[in-house]
Amino acid sequence: MSLIVELRRYTLHPGARETLIELFEREFVTGQEAVGMTLGGRFRDLDDPDRFVWLRAFPSMAERRRALEAFYGGPVWRAHREAANATMIDSDDVLLLRGPNYLPPAGAREVLATVCHPAPDPAAFDAWAAAHLGAEQALHRTEHAENDFPALPVRTGEDVRLWFGPVAVAPPGACQQLRLEPVTG
Repeated sequence: MSLIVELRRYTLHPGARETLIELFEREFVTGQEAVGMTLGGRFRDLDDPDRFVWLRAFPSMAERRRALEAFYGGPVWRAHREAANATMIDSDDVLLLRGPNYLPPAGAREVLATVCHPAPDPAAFDAWAAAHLGAEQALHRTEHAENDFPALPVRTGEDVRLWFGPVAVAPPGACQQLRLEPVTG
């Protein structure tokens, strides 16, 4: 099933990651789910102790806007936003994608996520992906729809592909790999 998915990468103040994770797991998971969001994986970046990475999914752009308005205008965010924002330096590194939501396998200690820019030849990248990526890699593509909730910026002007897990043959294009440790609630 193809969903609207946000990959959110937060840069945090030094030493604040565990504070945000505890608050996030205690308050924000159920608070977001209550307004119709589906949360995906939540991760510690193994290469950056001040980075928190997470995913959330929506059935459509219209449902995304409705759910974001409900959450960010609602009581859970209002009660905890100052504490959450106090942990963050930057929360605007967000890719708006289309694909399946992703939850790491139970018991996973490390997940590899790869973000690729398939330019200058997206067709060659898509051929590579068809040959080398399976359903378990949860391939996502940039959603080029306009961000209709501008209070939460997303990166624009980029075309990316994202997937989870290793591959045997290197993909074409410029890629960045993220080594992630799943947060277990």
